[in-house]
Amino acid sequence: MSCDWGTSSFRLRLISAKNLEIIEETTLKQGIADTFKMWNQGPKNGLERLDFYLDIIAKEIRTLEKRIGYSLENFPLIISGMASSTIGMVDLPYKNLPFSTSGKDLEKLVIEASTYPKQNVLIISGVRTENDVIRGEETKLVGCAADIDNGAHVFIFPGTHPKHVFVKNKHAFDFKTYMTGEFFDLLSTESILSVSVKKNESFEKDGCLQSFERGVHESRNSNLLHSCFLVRTNQLFRKYSEEENYFYLSGLLIGAELNSLPVTGQNITIVANHSLGKQYGAALNVLNTARKATISTLDADDSLIKGQWEIYKSL
Repeated sequence: MSCDWGTSSFRLRLISAKNLEIIEETTLKQGIADTFKMWNQGPKNGLERLDFYLDIIAKEIRTLEKRIGYSLENFPLIISGMASSTIGMVDLPYKNLPFSTSGKDLEKLVIEASTYPKQNVLIISGVRTENDVIRGEETKLVGCAADIDNGAHVFIFPGTHPKHVFVKNKHAFDFKTYMTGEFFDLLSTESILSVSVKKNESFEKDGCLQSFERGVHESRNSNLLHSCFLVRTNQLFRKYSEEENYFYLSGLLIGAELNSLPVTGQNITIVANHSLGKQYGAALNVLNTARKATISTLDADDSLIKGQWEIYKSL
């Protein structure tokens, strides 16, 4: 079984070991942050912190069992994400860089099966540099980097806090975290710019792609703090619709993030869901004239499942 327990969400999946396809899954909006708050403030029913978290997992395992109609006793459970953090199930140390893309040298904890739950549990910890950390992306990296060559590669993991992981000789030697997604959410919902944009899921609709690309172009040549105010004037002067302006702002921020990539040619892999993957791919195409990079995209969920499986097999 595969568990991805992030800061704001929980997802448990039953996976076929034969082809790594999803058989059944259950999700909760109860992420690690809310669970930790419950542990601190609510009734613990006599449970220690680890058992409190395992109790939540066990309930979701029973949900899966009801759906599939058979017992999951003795099925191994692999957990990555924030479960190994200071607010998670257990506080595991970070692995210091570098680490192998095989995942064999990552920090892990195995909890032997007991009466409750009735599964062996493998918890995978994160990775750190001198001033940065990741939890979860290291597992996805293992899933998408197993077959790469010894050359230089950059793996981009979009999200609330996107990560750029730099790999050479099949070892991750550096990474950087960006606040892109969080800044976008704050600017588009809490700032003065919120009245000038309207959320639109259709990235390629009408002029949205063009306004996004314009935002990426602007990110190369102007101060970001000034360019963000143009989102306001775009609406005042009717240059863009609110939906187009939404993607103009997205282009500005994603462009600012990607401008930090090395200028020379690299193998760049975007590891993302469909929507964000399209935006990052479009932004890289705009910026790629000088870089001459080879760009590819992989599904984030597939990479997570494969990474968990590879790490489990390395035990």
